[in-house]
Amino acid sequence: MQKEIIIAGFGGQGVLFGGQVLAYAAMDNGLNVTWIPSYGPEMRGGTANCTVVIADREIGSPLVKNPPLAVALNLPSFDKYEEMLAPGGTLVVNQSMVDRAPKRNDIHVIFVPCNEIAEEIGDRRLLNMTAVGALLTALPEIKLEDLEKALENHLPEKHKKLLPKNFEALKRGFVHAQKEWDKVPA
Repeated sequence: MQKEIIIAGFGGQGVLFGGQVLAYAAMDNGLNVTWIPSYGPEMRGGTANCTVVIADREIGSPLVKNPPLAVALNLPSFDKYEEMLAPGGTLVVNQSMVDRAPKRNDIHVIFVPCNEIAEEIGDRRLLNMTAVGALLTALPEIKLEDLEKALENHLPEKHKKLLPKNFEALKRGFVHAQKEWDKVPA
């Protein structure tokens, strides 16, 4: 098994941290992992993405060309990664930042209102955890509990007070995506 994932959006949306949490969850479960961040020169507002490769064997290359899984937290990322996604793949899209329908009909596209869910929880910065939770509908190798443990084990001490809200964001994203999964053609 090898799963390749790209998470993309604007700097400041928690793109890199979302990928780190996935990588930690997989690593803590004994899987092999690579995590490669990439961001523009502007930290906030510029482009940011990361690739995560999760495998049960040695990873030959951390480079990802046509991933089967992706998260697009904004419209430019949706435009770019919808084209790159492997046929039959799954793309989780932040519906709060995207105002168009998908162009392809050979992939699963799951729209999740990440910004609105995060704001309902009380912290707009949680949109990344909402999207990561939604991604789990297409990534059965990682469970919700695995992500929660990864957050508990790897979140800096000064942010531990945010754990309950992070857990809620993960769950709300996952539940929303599960409801949408049956409606998605592919």
